[in-house]
Amino acid sequence: MEVTATMIADIYASTVIAVGVILAAAGMGSAIGMGLIAARTIEGIARQPEMRPVLMTNMFIFAGVMESFPFIVLAFSMWFLLANPFVAAMQSAIGG
Repeated sequence: MEVTATMIADIYASTVIAVGVILAAAGMGSAIGMGLIAARTIEGIARQPEMRPVLMTNMFIFAGVMESFPFIVLAFSMWFLLANPFVAAMQSAIGG
């Protein structure tokens, strides 16, 4: 069986849809996480105002961790889009 252009186009189209879903989920999850971090920090400051410096430091650390997640997902997504491993796998599976 010969690898045709439509087969490769189908793989790229499916990959683009999957990457869009992955990026949307990563962005939404990160936004929800940032909101929860900020809400809990403000709640903690309201309960114990003297803990404000400690809580703010922790909030910024965890916000940085939360913000790095979408960038890591973006890097993997670009790898799937630009160096699509599924095309090579299909060609080797069909070609022998």
